Amino acid sequence: MAAQVLQKRDMDALFGVLQARGFRTLAPTVQDGTAMWREVADSAELPWGWRDEQAPGHYRLHQGDAGRCFDLVHGPQSLKNQTFVAEEPLMRVKRVDGELTFESCVPEPVPTALIGVRACDLAALGIQDRVFAEGEHADARFRSRRSSLLLVAVHCTRAQPTCFCASMQTGPEAKGGYDLALTELDDRFLIQVGSNQGASILSELPTESADCRTQERARRAVEACAESQTRGIDRSNLPGALYETDNHPRWQQVAERCLSCANCTMVCPTCFCHRVEETPSLDGEASERTRLWDSCFSSEHSYIHGKNMRPDTKHRYRLWLTHKLASWIDQFGTSGCVGCGRCITWCPVGIDITEEAAALMEKP
Repeated sequence: MAAQVLQKRDMDALFGVLQARGFRTLAPTVQDGTAMWREVADSAELPWGWRDEQAPGHYRLHQGDAGRCFDLVHGPQSLKNQTFVAEEPLMRVKRVDGELTFESCVPEPVPTALIGVRACDLAALGIQDRVFAEGEHADARFRSRRSSLLLVAVHCTRAQPTCFCASMQTGPEAKGGYDLALTELDDRFLIQVGSNQGASILSELPTESADCRTQERARRAVEACAESQTRGIDRSNLPGALYETDNHPRWQQVAERCLSCANCTMVCPTCFCHRVEETPSLDGEASERTRLWDSCFSSEHSYIHGKNMRPDTKHRYRLWLTHKLASWIDQFGTSGCVGCGRCITWCPVGIDITEEAAALMEKP
């Protein structure tokens, strides 16, 4: 289907169509001083007029153009907690009449439409699909939640100084994986279709065909966003170049700054480290196995059978960055970094992955 135009005054029609089809509608909103995903009823709850300001170790919101609703690039939340949640039961065991019964915990899918998904987060969701939904050990809980999602993407027309998706070829234009994609202009949205379901939804909206001028304006706005990005990672020598840096002095230098706080892994849209806990009932008649987000920066995560495999921050940071930019490619055929820049923004001491990668690939 050719690109269409939806006037901003008709934005509520999109919410109406989605809700009539049984979807709950989620979008980024201003909450607790940042952009957070939450359920919204209509377009009035979108963050009209808000902009974010990001830098290493810095995040602030302020008022911008009141006529724009997607000028917040992103907050600490990606799509990760929509599919791979921070805490969930895996299995329950009960003793019934002296026999043990085992119950696998797979959630019932809740149809959910996410409005305002960024290209970097779509790319990250595609990477998580490879981790959790493909292969012989696919995760049923991830698949259940993933199958319930309808994705309305937004092509970025502004970037933060911490963004480097252009160098990772994951944005600012969404490459795919969406049902509908919007490009926000001054008074309208250009809408593109990415799936049959998206085409069906678009057919119910009060749209008109996009003329060449509107399409060109949208294209230029996205290109300008890409050109505005000042950070990047040179991927030409990856993954091999990082495998040769085991003894590089930069690892110790960055470790002296790193707090091992795990902020970078918590906000990363692709990190999937977790731990599993068994919680027995007090009477010994039942137990629950729970999966919780974890981080390779924690000392407990590296502790295996009486030995800590990565005893200090230097080794943990080296594992994280090398996995993200090198061994992830060997495992899954793609980098584990999508250039969203969240790890830079939400690092308390402002450690910059692009700066560290560049320094490590230089000879000491």
